[in-house]
Amino acid sequence: MKYVQLLFLGILFTACSNKIVQSSEVEQKDQKFEFAVWTSADAKRSDDSYTAEFKKYKDAGIDEVLINTGTSPDLLKRVAPLAKKEGLRVHAWIMTMNRPGDKLALQHPDWYMVSRSGKSCFDNRPYVDYYQWLSPSHPEAREHIYDLLEGLAKVEGVESVHLDYIRYPDVFLPIGLLPKYNLVQNTELPDYDFDYSDASVNAFMAAFGRDPRKIEHPEIDMEWKQFRMNQIRNVVNHAYEIAHKYGKTLTAAVFPYPEMADHMVRQRWDKWDIDEVYPMIYHNFYNEGINWIGYATKQGVTDLQGRKTKLNTGIYIPGIENEADLRKAILTAKENGAKGVAFFDGNVISDAYLKVIAATKESLK
Repeated sequence: MKYVQLLFLGILFTACSNKIVQSSEVEQKDQKFEFAVWTSADAKRSDDSYTAEFKKYKDAGIDEVLINTGTSPDLLKRVAPLAKKEGLRVHAWIMTMNRPGDKLALQHPDWYMVSRSGKSCFDNRPYVDYYQWLSPSHPEAREHIYDLLEGLAKVEGVESVHLDYIRYPDVFLPIGLLPKYNLVQNTELPDYDFDYSDASVNAFMAAFGRDPRKIEHPEIDMEWKQFRMNQIRNVVNHAYEIAHKYGKTLTAAVFPYPEMADHMVRQRWDKWDIDEVYPMIYHNFYNEGINWIGYATKQGVTDLQGRKTKLNTGIYIPGIENEADLRKAILTAKENGAKGVAFFDGNVISDAYLKVIAATKESLK
């Protein structure tokens, strides 16, 4: 009798498993592989020029545009209908923690991140002058960011609020960029290790009772590292609430895969409340080939298992050497589980590459 019961349970389990697999296969087959592009808006441009740009994308099979309008809801209100009229979905792309030229923030020097060497992003910026990073631990800086996000989330016809620079400054640059800055980064250098601002240090001390500025080897202090990643996560999770309050989703441009993002910029995006991520898998930044796009995509997809977050692979157009490589990049992203691809950026996609995108899109129908 026990054998019969076990046999029945085995048959039942197999049948259920097959149904789950079949359901998953049907869902994957039915899911449309989508194409997106990052682009920027300028208030000085005419509506006709935007319409021509958006039509060019749509004709190439692109489904959505991630538009950087700064933090101007008015400019977004103007360009979003133009994109929608051409059949594109619109995402409001915003620089989040890195706020170059933010007039309100610049009135508050204490809002900015500080390096382990004591240099504030307010007046001493790492790598490039536009690195002006606000501290996710400063309550007023956070509220300022939330106000900006809410302004974009209120705009009608927008698909999502799309977070960029939702991290710390680069602890480690991509290896392919180091020669540009004449740097060797074999360890966490004090000038590139953030955030030792008063707001961050005081919050950490309240939780753990020790001052991170006095830790002999902060690079191996797990609580200090996790604390900072949690500060970014908290900003994202509140942004998720804001976006959903206004019927929008929350998306973000992130580093290639979670473990790498953790190491390079203290960004653990597989732990966030977020609807979709667009990892910037810019292979040439890391001295890698096209196949690495598939590897990094799969790493991200694997880390997101069990979560509802979808992944779209970011492809860096200037790093694509020829038309065959562009097609290969798109297909390897799809084969490794991406929901879609996004191209950076729209302004540098040649007519020849647009034809490749269109042809590849058609072949996937």
